[in-house]
Amino acid sequence: MRAVVQRVLRAKVSVDGKITGEIGRGMLVLLGVGVNDGESDAEYLASKIIGLRIFDDEQGRMNVSAEQASAGVLVVSQFTLYGDVRRGKRPSFDGAAPPEKARALYEYFVERIRHAGLACKTGQFQASMQVELVNDGPVTILLDSFKNF
Repeated sequence: MRAVVQRVLRAKVSVDGKITGEIGRGMLVLLGVGVNDGESDAEYLASKIIGLRIFDDEQGRMNVSAEQASAGVLVVSQFTLYGDVRRGKRPSFDGAAPPEKARALYEYFVERIRHAGLACKTGQFQASMQVELVNDGPVTILLDSFKNF
């Protein structure tokens, strides 16, 4: 499972001109599910993201977690995080989980974030979405449950 986490001042996702999820200060999480992922991968990433210390403390140092900062989380499914262009210029998505499996793990991940008490909004799975954000910092973190990076 892979995630691109961006610290944001605000973010929102829309489908067909209608907002499906919107947050103020918090984290935008673009989440990709791989063919070999399971619930343990979702639990690992959710735990990592909940405790990720990317918000400023009183001294202006990134030392405060989303949980401590009462930050919002906007989770957007993004299978293209598994796009592989090592053998050409057109991405192969063979590493991405099929939609049924991806949806179940995406929803499980969102459930884990909400269970921790964070306000979590979402996009719409398998929809063409428009994502708007104001990156704060900018701060962008890459996470992979297989610890590839």
